[in-house]
Parts: sequence; structure tokens; C-alpha cells
Amino acid sequence: MRPETLDGRFRPTPRLTPRFARFTQTPMTTPPQTTLTGPRLAPRSGAPKQLVVFLHGYGADGRDLIDIGKQWQRILPEAAFVSPHAPEPCGMAPTGRQWFPLTMRDPHERWRGVTQAQPTLDAFLDAELEAAGLDDSKLALVGFSQGTMMALHVGLRRRRAPAALLGFSGELVGPEHMAQATARNAKGEAPPVLLIHGTKDEVIPFDALFDSAEHLAKADIPTQWHISAGLGHSIDQAGLVHGGLFLAKAFGVRLPTR
Repeated sequence: MRPETLDGRFRPTPRLTPRFARFTQTPMTTPPQTTLTGPRLAPRSGAPKQLVVFLHGYGADGRDLIDIGKQWQRILPEAAFVSPHAPEPCGMAPTGRQWFPLTMRDPHERWRGVTQAQPTLDAFLDAELEAAGLDDSKLALVGFSQGTMMALHVGLRRRRAPAALLGFSGELVGPEHMAQATARNAKGEAPPVLLIHGTKDEVIPFDALFDSAEHLAKADIPTQWHISAGLGHSIDQAGLVHGGLFLAKAFGVRLPTR
């Protein structure tokens, strides 16, 4: 079956290939930001009823993912989209950003990184929700690569569970610490998770999808996955469709008729 756009009409479009830098770290000379900013899209009409936050990958910035919101506005017309720049300049890509440093030499750096970046992202999410007059039940986190690591780590540890967590080409960091993943909604339910990964990912191996899903399931986190056959470290149209429909269902949004 050919992938379709979210309004049901097939349009051949190139794969979305978010920018990323190879994991070679150089010393950072600029201090990290304590307040996040980035591009945003307002709802198509009226005040926002949902908030979708994109978390980009290592070496990119907020501009990398915000255009996904334009594709999803068809089924999420009342959602606001925001894509903050990560707090630190990237050691490998001087014009890019990072949520935390990566050298691939320290086995503990990812856990240390997501933990240290968590308070800054939590503060940003709290401020965005307050400004929109929403709570976590109307929040979705969407990550790519390192951004997926942040989405899963932070989303599973919020005071109240987000509506959904969606991760492209990433992985769960610190599965041995899943006892900390206590975010639950008003019904006592954990946030639903969708993981999407390409079988030819040359940066984060495809097996990371199943490893992450297994650990999430053991922690009673409802998890779905979608496999993009032949795809590298990227996002294809089928993944965008699955992701958009997953968010719409999590928000309880009625899909438009054709």
C-alpha cells in the first residue's frame, strides 16, 4: 500500500531526514541556556486545546521538526505546536544544539545527560502549558533520536502523565531506573507510547526499538511500534501518518471525513 498524507490523498514527498551530527564531542565553550525558545505553530482556529512539543535530535535545532506540525494540522486543527532549541550548543555541529553531550565513550553519559536536562525541559513544558491554559492531559511529546530519549525520560516522570509519547529513531535510556517512571493520568494510567524506527538506521540500531519496548512493557507502559522497512536514521511518510493518527487517538480527536 502506498503511504498517504493525512487528508487521504497520496502525494509523493521526499523522506524527512532530520539533521544529526555524528557522536564526536568537542569541548563546549558556550554555557547552556536555562530558558528554551524555538519556532511554533498556532492552532488553525481559536485557542489551543492540545499542545504538541517536538524534541529534535543531536546537532539539529527546533527548526528541524516544526514542519511536521504543518502536516498534522489537518487532523489536529486545534493543537499548538512548538519545537524548542535544545539548551546546549552542539560540540560537533557549531550551529546545532544538543540536549546533552555525546562521546560514545562513556557508558553512563546518556543517563547522566537525560537526568541533567530534565529540569530545564520540565520548566519549559510547565510554562507552555500554563500559557495555553492546558494541563498534561492535553500534552504530547514527539522526539527524534536524542529527542526521543528526552521525550521518554521526561514524559514518564511528569507529575501527571502526558496524553502521548511518540519517538522516532531513538531509545529508552536507563531501563534499570524504570521504577522512577511514575507519571499517571487522573485514571491512574501510564501514558501511551509509540516507537517508530527504520530497519537500516545507521546511528541508533534498529534493535533499540524492541529493547525499549520490552522494558516499557515490563513497567506496564502501554507501547506500540511501527517498523519502517529499509529506512535509515530518518522519518518517512508512513511514519508521519502513523504518528499523527496515534496523537489524534490519544487526544480523543475525531478524524476529518474525506
